[in-house]
Formats: sequence, structure tokens, C-alpha cells
Amino acid sequence: MSDFVDSLAGRLALLWGWRRLLVAFLLGAASALAMAPYDVFPILFITFPALVWLMDGTVAAGRARRLKSLLPAALTGWAFGFGYFLAGLWWIGSAFLVEAETFAWMIPFAMLLLPAGLALFTGLGAAVARLLWSRGPARVFAFAFGMAGAEFVRGTVLTGFPWNGFGYALAATEASMQAASAVGTYGLAVLACVLFAAPAALSGSGEGFARALPSALAVILIPGIFGFGHWHLREGEVGPDPAVRLRIVQPSIPQGQKWLAENRSAILAEYLELSDRSASPDAMGAGDADLVIWPESAIPFVFDFETVALPAIAAMLPAGTSLVSGLQRVEPDDTRPYGYRVYNSIFVIDDRGEVEDVYDKVKLVPFGEFLPWQSTLESVGLRQLTQVIGGFEAGEVRDLLTSGSAPPFLPLICYEIIFPGRLVGPDLPRPAWILNVTNDAWFGDSPGPWQHLRQARVRAVEEGLPVVRAANTGISAVIDAKGRVVRRLGLGEKGVIDAGLPAAAPPTLYARYREMPFLGLMAFCLLVAAAGAVARRR
Repeated sequence: MSDFVDSLAGRLALLWGWRRLLVAFLLGAASALAMAPYDVFPILFITFPALVWLMDGTVAAGRARRLKSLLPAALTGWAFGFGYFLAGLWWIGSAFLVEAETFAWMIPFAMLLLPAGLALFTGLGAAVARLLWSRGPARVFAFAFGMAGAEFVRGTVLTGFPWNGFGYALAATEASMQAASAVGTYGLAVLACVLFAAPAALSGSGEGFARALPSALAVILIPGIFGFGHWHLREGEVGPDPAVRLRIVQPSIPQGQKWLAENRSAILAEYLELSDRSASPDAMGAGDADLVIWPESAIPFVFDFETVALPAIAAMLPAGTSLVSGLQRVEPDDTRPYGYRVYNSIFVIDDRGEVEDVYDKVKLVPFGEFLPWQSTLESVGLRQLTQVIGGFEAGEVRDLLTSGSAPPFLPLICYEIIFPGRLVGPDLPRPAWILNVTNDAWFGDSPGPWQHLRQARVRAVEEGLPVVRAANTGISAVIDAKGRVVRRLGLGEKGVIDAGLPAAAPPTLYARYREMPFLGLMAFCLLVAAAGAVARRR
């Protein structure tokens, strides 16, 4: 076995030029199978060690030569990332087919440029790892330090886009995802890189014991992660709060039909009928719920919302029931070229049809809800996917919302749920639950909605808070504070979810200390990698 591993590692290390980049690309593409909905995370036990062995071939002796080898290492990491993001995010191209006559020509650019740009971070991670590289087992920790650090940078710089981070490979099961309550998603990335890359140390310099050390650590980590998860799932079991009853509406309206003027009345009627539909012969429809929840940008009423939609909503809502819905909000502004601002918002509407509270989305999707250099690009005929002239305006502050008997909740729209550690500001009190309204109809029947749901579940684990998810075409779900899906409606299904609001758990270690555990893991990897690099140079 040892001879086979050494032979394979040697063959990969000797690859150079386009052959090395092609193999790295294929390894990255295969690694995307570790993400939802496939969850073939054991494949990383093959792809991560192979990437380490490819990077062995970029190492050269002497300081000047080591610096020159940064570029081959970065290119190898970039090729791996390009394959990973291309295979994991291809479904984004589906959004450009909703209005194909306008946007279809952009599909090749979107499907290639986004993965190529995100791969710059894996290239950066490989270059950083290369600076700490050694031939011994310590290079596994150099790999983890570089790659997990790059994941953190990818999720935070500029607008940030932490989608499909390596740490989500450890969130494939309810038990293993519980580790996020202690170390967060970026901490999971460190653990994933060490765990899955550990077999790479079976080849290289060092005594037999030293070479086996990372694999021995992996053998300890695996039962440790799952053991902690099973304990955490049983610890402090909490059931739903019977005093707060929810009805989540999933109308499953195709995106291409949603904003056609002739469909407006029918879409509103569909929402009203589903909201007040009796789930059983003795049920009361909307009267059985304290909160009725509609998804993002639910109904196509903007300028005539108050005169047309609100009276119909008030007529549907029974006394004591409120509606929480994603809607577009228009605010007059004479300083704007078109005389108004448009916000992607969440409205809280009471049983009298009065708007109690509003949240405006703070973190907008680049090229989906706004364009960088908006006016310049619009002047040459370009539009973001939503085609709102002037683009959506970002909200100024994220605040908690309240409605009727429901406890305060944190409103999040669409991909705002994917950002770990940045949901609740330090000046806000802890909410009792998180509401995520979204419209994943853009991406059809693809891995995208499943990946989105997985990230919402991990946010629940990190924060120790239930997440209620309302999605136009799915996947709507009620998620408890341990990330377990209590109720859900499948992709493409039409219907409602009636459920009690799950109770919050006590603040998790991650909720209290945020990225401190991640930084501790990174410091450990840096110390081990640096020790190996120093030993190599003696």
C-alpha cells in the first residue's frame, strides 16, 4: 500500500504545464460532488490528497527558486478552484434563460467568469500554502491554513460570496454539521482541509510515525466530530412553541410568468387562496395561523400596492393574524433619474391591512439586483437580471422585526442567509428566530436551491436559532435550532406548511465568540506548518 501511495504521489508531483492544470481542474470538478444535493463528501479523501501531491511538484529548493514556484502553485490552486466552482455553480446559468431573448448571450460569460474569479481565491490559498510548504506531514497543515484562509477571504472581501465553502462538506449529515455550533463554517473549512488532505502525508519525507500522524489525527477527528454532533443533538432538546403558529405559502409560480402584467390578478388570487385554504375539514385556513408568510417579491404589485393589494390582503386576514411577505417597495426621490428608489423588502401587514414594519434588503446580489457602475452600464444597454431601472437600492441597517404574538425575528432576503457570522449586529438583541424569504425560481430544478437550503440549515446550527424559510418554488422549510428540517415543501411543489415555531436554543459557542475558534484552528495550523518549513530549511 505504501509503495502504491508513493508511486501515485510521485507521478502527480512530476506532472507539469497543462497536464498538471488539467488534472487539478478535474480534481476540483470531482470535489463539487461533496456539496448538496449529492453529498459525496468521501470523494475529498481522494481529491484533496491528490491536490497536495500536485503541489509537491511546484516546490523548489533555494529561496529565489521557492519564490518563483509561487506562480505554478497559484495556477494549480486556480485550476482546482475553476473546476470546483464550474461544476458546483453551473446552475447559475439557468437565471439567464428566464428572459432568454435578453440575457441568453451572457450565459457563457457568467458560467466561466464567475468560477474563474472565485478560483482566484483558491489560487491565493495555494500560493500562501506554498510559502509554508515542506515535504513532510506538516504540509497538510500548510494546505489547510492556505485554503481555509482563502475561504474566509472569499466570504468577506468586496461583497463576499461564501457559497459552497469547503466546510459544507462536513455539513452533509445532521450529526457532523453540529460542529458549526462551536467553530462556525470557516472553522469547518479548517477541519475539512486537515481531515480530507491527511492521507497525503502517507507519502513524502519523515519517519513512518510522522507520516502517519495526520491520518491518525483524522481517525480521531471523524468520531470526535460525529460524537460531538450526536451529543449536541440530544443536549437541551426543545420542541415547537405552540403559542406561535405559522403558515408558509409556496405558490410555485414560474419566474417567466411572474411579472407579466396579465398575470397580476391571478397571482394575487393564488396567494390569497393558498393563505386561507383549509388544511382539514375542521380547519380555519388563515385563522389557524398567527403568521402567514409569503416568499421574496411575492406579488407583482409595486406602484398600486396600497390601492389594490392591501385591501385584498386585509379582507383575507382574520383577526389576530398577520402577513409577513417579501415585496418590492418604491420610495419617491426627485434626485434619482427616474424619480424613485426601489427596495427589495419584507413587509409586516396586520389584519387591518396596515403596514406595521418594513425591512429593506441590505446585501444585494451583484449583477442580479444591481450593476457595478450602474448608470454607465445602463447607458450602453446592459441591465441586471431583475431589470429594475437604476437597480435596487440597498437598505441602510438590518433590524429585528416584530409581528403580533410572534417573538422578534431577524429578516433575511435571499442570499443574505449565506454569510456566516454577519447576520446579527453587535448592537442588536438576540432574535428568537430567523426568517429567510427567497425566490429560487430563477434556478429551476437544479442543485442551487438545495445548496441554498443547506446553508440556511448551517446558519441555524451556528446561531442556535430556528430558521423559517419561504421560497416561491421551493424549498420552503421550518428548520429547528439544531439544523434539522421539521417540515418542508419540495422543489416545484405548490402548497402550504402549517407548523409551530421551533424554540431557540441557548447561544452557541460560535454565537458568543464568532470567529475566535476559527482563528485558533488557523493559528495551530500555522504553527505546525511553520515548524515543518523551518525544519526543511535546516
